[in-house]
Amino acid sequence: MIKSLRISFFFCTFAHQIDSNIIFLSMKQIIIKTPVSVCSFDELDNDLRILVEKAKAMTQNAYCPYSHFHVGAAALLENGQIVAGSNQENAAYPSGLCAERTALFAANANYPHTPVVALAIACYANGHFSKNIISPCGACRQVMLETEHRFAKPMKIVLYGEDMCYIFDSAADLLPLNFVAENLQA
Repeated sequence: MIKSLRISFFFCTFAHQIDSNIIFLSMKQIIIKTPVSVCSFDELDNDLRILVEKAKAMTQNAYCPYSHFHVGAAALLENGQIVAGSNQENAAYPSGLCAERTALFAANANYPHTPVVALAIACYANGHFSKNIISPCGACRQVMLETEHRFAKPMKIVLYGEDMCYIFDSAADLLPLNFVAENLQA
Protein backbone atom coordinates (compact mmCIF):
# COMPACT_ATOMS: atom_id res chain seq x y z
CA MET A 1 0.00 0.00 0.00
CA ILE A 2 1.30 3.43 -0.90
CA LYS A 3 1.42 5.67 2.14
CA SER A 4 1.75 9.43 2.24
CA LEU A 5 4.36 11.11 4.35
CA ARG A 6 4.93 14.78 4.96
CA ILE A 7 8.40 16.20 5.33
CA SER A 8 8.52 19.60 6.99
CA PHE A 9 11.19 22.27 6.76
CA PHE A 10 11.36 24.99 9.39
CA PHE A 11 12.89 28.39 8.80
CA CYS A 12 13.34 30.96 11.53
CA THR A 13 14.38 34.55 11.29
CA PHE A 14 15.12 36.76 14.22
CA ALA A 15 16.76 39.90 15.29
CA HIS A 16 16.81 43.56 15.18
CA GLN A 17 19.08 45.48 17.44
CA ILE A 18 17.40 48.34 19.30
CA ASP A 19 20.68 49.72 20.60
CA SER A 20 24.15 48.36 21.23
CA ASN A 21 23.11 46.54 24.42
CA ILE A 22 19.57 45.38 23.77
CA ILE A 23 18.62 42.96 21.07
CA PHE A 24 14.93 42.55 20.46
CA LEU A 25 14.19 39.06 19.20
CA SER A 26 11.28 38.40 16.99
CA MET A 27 10.64 35.20 15.18
CA LYS A 28 8.67 34.34 12.12
CA GLN A 29 8.25 30.73 11.28
CA ILE A 30 7.49 29.37 7.86
CA ILE A 31 6.47 25.75 7.68
CA ILE A 32 6.95 24.10 4.32
CA LYS A 33 5.32 20.71 3.90
CA THR A 34 6.40 18.35 1.17
CA PRO A 35 4.10 15.51 0.17
CA VAL A 36 5.83 12.22 -0.59
CA SER A 37 4.37 8.77 -1.18
CA VAL A 38 6.17 5.80 0.35
CA CYS A 39 5.80 2.29 -1.03
CA SER A 40 7.64 -0.92 -1.78
CA PHE A 41 9.10 -1.58 -5.23
CA ASP A 42 6.31 -4.11 -5.90
CA GLU A 43 3.67 -1.44 -5.25
CA LEU A 44 4.97 0.83 -8.02
CA ASP A 45 2.96 0.86 -11.24
CA ASN A 46 4.46 -1.04 -14.17
CA ASP A 47 5.98 2.02 -15.90
CA LEU A 48 7.73 3.12 -12.71
CA ARG A 49 9.00 -0.43 -12.00
CA ILE A 50 10.52 -0.56 -15.49
CA LEU A 51 12.07 2.88 -14.93
CA VAL A 52 13.56 1.85 -11.56
CA GLU A 53 14.97 -1.35 -13.11
CA LYS A 54 16.68 0.76 -15.77
CA ALA A 55 18.11 3.09 -13.10
CA LYS A 56 19.36 0.04 -11.17
CA ALA A 57 20.98 -1.38 -14.32
CA MET A 58 22.69 1.96 -14.99
CA THR A 59 24.46 1.81 -11.63
CA GLN A 60 26.73 -0.77 -13.25
CA ASN A 61 27.83 1.82 -15.85
CA ALA A 62 28.95 4.32 -13.23
CA TYR A 63 32.57 5.43 -13.28
CA CYS A 64 33.25 5.98 -9.60
CA PRO A 65 36.83 4.95 -8.70
CA TYR A 66 36.97 7.53 -5.89
CA SER A 67 33.66 7.23 -4.05
CA HIS A 68 32.72 3.65 -5.07
CA PHE A 69 29.16 4.98 -4.95
CA HIS A 70 27.41 3.75 -8.12
CA VAL A 71 24.35 5.82 -8.97
CA GLY A 72 22.00 5.26 -11.90
CA ALA A 73 19.14 7.40 -13.14
CA ALA A 74 16.51 6.81 -15.80
CA ALA A 75 14.21 9.42 -17.32
CA LEU A 76 10.86 8.45 -18.83
CA LEU A 77 9.89 10.82 -21.62
CA GLU A 78 6.36 11.73 -22.64
CA ASN A 79 6.85 9.75 -25.89
CA GLY A 80 7.63 6.55 -23.93
CA GLN A 81 11.40 6.63 -24.50
CA ILE A 82 13.70 6.01 -21.55
CA VAL A 83 17.01 7.89 -21.41
CA ALA A 84 19.43 6.81 -18.70
CA GLY A 85 22.67 7.93 -17.13
CA SER A 86 25.14 7.11 -14.39
CA ASN A 87 27.55 9.11 -12.27
CA GLN A 88 30.89 9.87 -13.90
CA GLU A 89 33.65 10.89 -11.50
CA ASN A 90 36.87 12.71 -12.21
CA ALA A 91 40.05 13.16 -10.14
CA ALA A 92 39.31 16.91 -10.38
CA TYR A 93 36.11 16.50 -8.36
CA PRO A 94 34.07 19.39 -9.78
CA SER A 95 34.54 17.94 -13.26
CA GLY A 96 32.48 14.82 -12.50
CA LEU A 97 28.75 14.59 -13.04
CA CYS A 98 25.93 12.95 -11.12
CA ALA A 99 23.68 10.30 -12.67
CA GLU A 100 20.58 12.48 -12.51
CA ARG A 101 22.17 15.31 -14.50
CA THR A 102 23.76 12.87 -16.95
CA ALA A 103 20.32 11.37 -17.71
CA LEU A 104 18.45 14.69 -17.88
CA PHE A 105 21.07 16.43 -20.03
CA ALA A 106 21.08 13.46 -22.43
CA ALA A 107 17.26 13.47 -22.57
CA ASN A 108 17.08 17.23 -23.15
CA ALA A 109 19.86 17.15 -25.78
CA ASN A 110 18.46 14.21 -27.74
CA TYR A 111 14.74 14.98 -27.32
CA PRO A 112 14.67 18.79 -26.95
CA HIS A 113 10.90 19.08 -27.43
CA THR A 114 9.82 16.07 -25.36
CA PRO A 115 9.02 16.51 -21.66
CA VAL A 116 10.41 14.20 -19.00
CA VAL A 117 7.47 12.76 -17.07
CA ALA A 118 9.38 10.71 -14.47
CA LEU A 119 12.91 10.21 -13.19
CA ALA A 120 14.05 7.18 -11.14
CA ILE A 121 17.27 7.11 -9.10
CA ALA A 122 19.04 4.08 -7.58
CA CYS A 123 22.35 3.47 -5.79
CA TYR A 124 24.64 0.44 -5.60
CA ALA A 125 27.50 0.37 -3.09
CA ASN A 126 29.40 -2.22 -1.05
CA GLY A 127 28.09 -5.06 -3.20
CA HIS A 128 24.36 -4.34 -2.96
CA PHE A 129 21.65 -1.82 -3.72
CA SER A 130 21.00 0.70 -1.00
CA LYS A 131 18.37 -0.43 1.49
CA ASN A 132 17.25 3.17 2.02
CA ILE A 133 16.58 5.78 -0.61
CA ILE A 134 19.32 8.15 -1.67
CA SER A 135 18.47 11.77 -2.19
CA PRO A 136 19.72 13.92 -5.11
CA CYS A 137 22.25 16.65 -4.43
CA GLY A 138 21.27 20.32 -4.67
CA ALA A 139 22.71 20.78 -8.17
CA CYS A 140 20.69 17.81 -9.46
CA ARG A 141 17.54 19.14 -7.79
CA GLN A 142 18.07 22.47 -9.53
CA VAL A 143 18.48 20.76 -12.93
CA MET A 144 15.33 18.68 -12.29
CA LEU A 145 13.44 21.86 -11.51
CA GLU A 146 14.75 23.60 -14.64
CA THR A 147 13.63 20.60 -16.70
CA GLU A 148 10.12 20.97 -15.27
CA HIS A 149 10.11 24.69 -16.04
CA ARG A 150 11.48 24.11 -19.54
CA PHE A 151 8.45 22.00 -20.45
CA ALA A 152 5.96 23.60 -18.01
CA LYS A 153 5.10 20.13 -16.68
CA PRO A 154 5.81 18.42 -13.37
CA MET A 155 8.18 15.46 -13.37
CA LYS A 156 7.55 12.59 -10.98
CA ILE A 157 10.69 11.66 -8.98
CA VAL A 158 11.16 8.06 -7.74
CA LEU A 159 13.92 7.44 -5.20
CA TYR A 160 14.63 3.71 -4.94
CA GLY A 161 15.72 1.79 -1.86
CA GLU A 162 15.40 -1.97 -1.37
CA ASP A 163 13.28 -1.39 1.73
CA MET A 164 11.14 1.42 0.30
CA CYS A 165 10.64 3.87 -2.52
CA TYR A 166 9.77 7.55 -2.20
CA ILE A 167 7.66 9.13 -4.93
CA PHE A 168 7.48 12.90 -5.32
CA ASP A 169 4.93 14.37 -7.72
CA SER A 170 7.26 17.17 -8.74
CA ALA A 171 10.91 18.16 -8.54
CA ALA A 172 9.69 21.34 -6.85
CA ASP A 173 8.79 19.16 -3.84
CA LEU A 174 12.50 18.37 -3.44
CA LEU A 175 13.54 22.02 -3.63
CA PRO A 176 10.86 24.06 -1.90
CA LEU A 177 12.70 27.41 -1.81
CA ASN A 178 13.93 27.20 -5.35
CA PHE A 179 15.62 29.47 -7.85
CA VAL A 180 13.87 29.79 -11.21
CA ALA A 181 14.00 32.12 -14.21
CA GLU A 182 11.59 34.59 -12.59
CA ASN A 183 14.22 35.20 -9.89
CA LEU A 184 16.52 36.71 -12.52
CA GLN A 185 14.12 39.63 -13.04
CA ALA A 186 15.07 42.76 -11.10
